[in-house]
Amino acid sequence: MADNNRPKAYKTGKIRQDNKAQILKAAEIEFASSGFDGASVNSIANRAGLPRTNVHYYFTSKLDLYVAVLTGVLELWNEAFNQITEYDDPADALGAYIRAKVMYSQSHPEASKIFASEILHGAPNLTRYLNKDFRTWFRNKARIIQAWIDQGKMDPVDPYHLIFLIWSSTQHYADFNAQVCAVLGKSHLSRRDYQKIADSLTTIILKGCGIALPGEQS
Repeated sequence: MADNNRPKAYKTGKIRQDNKAQILKAAEIEFASSGFDGASVNSIANRAGLPRTNVHYYFTSKLDLYVAVLTGVLELWNEAFNQITEYDDPADALGAYIRAKVMYSQSHPEASKIFASEILHGAPNLTRYLNKDFRTWFRNKARIIQAWIDQGKMDPVDPYHLIFLIWSSTQHYADFNAQVCAVLGKSHLSRRDYQKIADSLTTIILKGCGIALPGEQS
C-alpha cells in the first residue's frame, strides 16, 4: 500500500517544488522592476501564472516572499564557497568562487539588483540574518583565507577586503549591466562575454594576491 502511494507523493512534492520556484522567479522580476513598495502579490501571481491563493499557500505575506528572495540570493552566492577548507589550493577555490559569482550575474541579474537595493536602503529586512548567520559564515571564510596566508600560499592581504572585492567586482555586471553594455557598445552580454569577464577577474584578483594561476603552477 505504501509503495502505491510513493508515485503520488513524489508527484505532489514535485508540483509544490516547481510552484515555489516559479513564484520566487516571478517575485525576483517583480521586485527588481517595481521595488518592494511597488510590487504586489497579485502582480507576482500573474507573472508566475498561478492564483494568488497559491502564492499565499507558500508565503504568508509580500514581506515573507521578499525575505525569501533575499536569503535565496545569499544562499546561491555562498554555495560556491561553502565547502572550502584551509587545505584547498586558493587558486582553485577562489577561482571557482569568482567564476560562479560572475555567472550568477548572468543567470540571476534581477536577484542581484534586489539585494543591492536592499543594502542601499540599510538592509532593514536582512539585519538579523546579516548580523548572525551571515556574519558567522563570513568570519569562517576569512579564517580559511588567513590560513592560506599563514601557510605561504598567498600574499598577506586582508581576507575581509578580498571577499568584499570579489563581491563588488562580480556583482557589478548585474547591478550596472546597462552601463557596461553602453561602454562596450553591446545591447547585451553573451555567455561568452561573461566567461571572458570571469577569466579577467580571476587573473586580476589572483595575481593581486600573489597566487599563480592554475596553468602557471609548477
